[in-house]
Amino acid sequence: MKFWTIEQFTRFISSFPADSIEYMIFNLLFYTGMRSGELLALTPSDFNEKEKSIQVNKTYSRLHKKDIITSPKTEKGNRAILLPQFIVDMLTDYINRSPYIKQNERIFPCSKFWLFRHMKLGCKLSGVEQIRIHDLRHSHASLLIEMGFSPLLIKERLGHEDIKTTLQTYSHLYPSKQEELIDKLNDIRNNSIKMVSKA
Repeated sequence: MKFWTIEQFTRFISSFPADSIEYMIFNLLFYTGMRSGELLALTPSDFNEKEKSIQVNKTYSRLHKKDIITSPKTEKGNRAILLPQFIVDMLTDYINRSPYIKQNERIFPCSKFWLFRHMKLGCKLSGVEQIRIHDLRHSHASLLIEMGFSPLLIKERLGHEDIKTTLQTYSHLYPSKQEELIDKLNDIRNNSIKMVSKA
């Protein structure tokens, strides 16, 4: 599993104009942790500007040269993802600049191959090591772990069916707390001895 740090992603995304579809798509993938199929299935009706959220309730794939929309990968895949304000602003502006997109039509009418091609281009322009599209999801999880959020919250945001999936996938990214644990046990014991000796 590979992932980008926030610094690497910032270098990568700077390769695209701020008003481009690439800029919008890759920011959404990095800052929401959505699967690429979930993102490509989004319609304007899934976006709630007031509540600052996206409703994930379907996924996109292409089979035999036909666009296929199906239910999410798991039952837990049906979820609302809260968005930071800068993503809300970006998406609102993008949709407003695309009046031809109807409420029930895909916001981003492109394919997974298109994503791969433009990710490759962005990496070439920025000099950032190329990772898979799915690794942007891992990058989001890694960012949340670095920020100190719990596996349970990450499970809900990513739409994992079971907490075991989250732990098995990302447990190695959590910093070891063993030394901190031992220090606290030592402190508790020493403090209790002091309290008893004073009594």
